[in-house]
Amino acid sequence: MLKKLYHWVLHWSETPYGTWALFILAFSESSFFPLPPDVLLIALAVGKPEKSMKFAAVCTLGSVLGGMLGYLIGWQFMAAVGEKIVEFYGLTDKVDYIEVLYNRYDAWAVGIAGFTPIPYKVFTIAAGAFKISFVVFIVASTVSRSARFFLVGGLIYFFGPGIQAFIDKYFNLLAVVFTVLLVGSFVLLKYIF
Repeated sequence: MLKKLYHWVLHWSETPYGTWALFILAFSESSFFPLPPDVLLIALAVGKPEKSMKFAAVCTLGSVLGGMLGYLIGWQFMAAVGEKIVEFYGLTDKVDYIEVLYNRYDAWAVGIAGFTPIPYKVFTIAAGAFKISFVVFIVASTVSRSARFFLVGGLIYFFGPGIQAFIDKYFNLLAVVFTVLLVGSFVLLKYIF
């Protein structure tokens, strides 16, 4: 089923509605849909490298707005909808751990989930359920989702379509390395100042 969804998502890159499909995919992935928007973002950017930064912006906007929907689901509809979404992804036992992360790290938990391959939708729903600051949630989501999508868009913009194989193969590693560097930089700055 996921393979069919994957090919269905990719087919949108060959239509005039690719940008809208990217926005809708990014929006829905942040709250309930299983496929990450990176798939369509890469396909669109490889097809038109000169527009890859525009595609990254569309993807970021859709993702942050979709994250707001995820937050709303967790905040107001956790029992009716949120628990079913979390259960669908087999992450029910992780929700308590996510609460610990939010209580301990607040914006960092959102930021790391927004950038890495961790299912972002579970964190958006949990953020609403645990009532973390909405402003902190939006700022952390915007920063992390922008970093993720503009990294992909920027690589394609500067290196062209040939970089696609590298991104496909090493995206998870790139995400982890970037996250470690980002967190390490903030820790270092806090320690120095």
